[in-house]
Amino acid sequence: MGESFLEKRILDIFTPPKHIVSAATIVLNKEREILLIKGPRRGWEMPGGQVEEGESLKEAAIRETKEETGIDIEVLKFCGVFQNVNQSICNTLFLAKPTGGELTTSSESLVVGFYPIEQALEMVTYTNFRERIESCLDGSKHPFYVEF
Repeated sequence: MGESFLEKRILDIFTPPKHIVSAATIVLNKEREILLIKGPRRGWEMPGGQVEEGESLKEAAIRETKEETGIDIEVLKFCGVFQNVNQSICNTLFLAKPTGGELTTSSESLVVGFYPIEQALEMVTYTNFRERIESCLDGSKHPFYVEF
């Protein structure tokens, strides 16, 4: 006997997605400082997170930045994609500028702030997050596609 509609729906809810798509931003202020968050698991990184159903990549980047930092942004440019092939994760990256809001922490961001580029690059140590920031800052590489 097959599964009922309800059983299939319950399985869909509790089964992780086959692919994960995320959107992150490199936010530069007028002083050319980068907006970073210090998360509870990965340390210093750029704001971002999973794209929700029915949401565009750009909308997700704006929403995640606001949720994690309190800062409103204007997306200036799509920079590229980092794809973790083994884990089926596509990370999209955008360049943005702040337009308002106030620096605010959340459960996903224990510390939030703008930091000079060189200092920010030293602070970010998790996997290839530093490479992601450097790729976004180098306009000659846009758009980029990196597989790992």
